[in-house]
Formats: sequence, C-alpha cells, structure tokens
Amino acid sequence: MTDILAGACLLLGAALTFVAGVGLVRFPGTLARMHAGSKPQVPGILLILMGMWLREPTAATGGPLLIVGCAQIITVAVATYVVGRAAYLSD
Repeated sequence: MTDILAGACLLLGAALTFVAGVGLVRFPGTLARMHAGSKPQVPGILLILMGMWLREPTAATGGPLLIVGCAQIITVAVATYVVGRAAYLSD
C-alpha cells in the first residue's frame, strides 16, 4: 500500500513540475511565467519529496528531505518576489 501511495505522489509531483516547465516556455510575459514557475512547482517538488520519504520512511531519509522542502519553499518565494520586483521596475 505504501508503494502505491509513494508512486502516486511521485507521478503527481512529476506531472506538476512538468506543467510548471511547460508554462515557463509557453506563457508570454514575465509575470505570467513567474506565476507558472512558482505555483505548480512547489507542490510538485513537495509531492516528490513525500513520495521519496514514503518509499524509505526513516528518520535518516526524512531529515534531509524536510530540510530540502523547507529550503524550496523559502527560496521560491524569495526568487518570485525578486523577479516580480525587477519586472515591475523595468517596465
């Protein structure tokens, strides 16, 4: 049962991350690309990390994955703010 749930998390996370990449290529403006790169990408990465932890549910695996997830949330928020601010000031 855990393997099925881990696989579902990995597939859904990969799909969300792929959609974010397609949005970065297809959307026309900076603000639209910024939205596409940040909104589906964070849940996608978190689902992938959760799938990895469900595959090997130990503290040795969960600790680094938790650090990576927190770092991802913080850095995407800061990067999105900086790109949005730069796009606003350059227009």
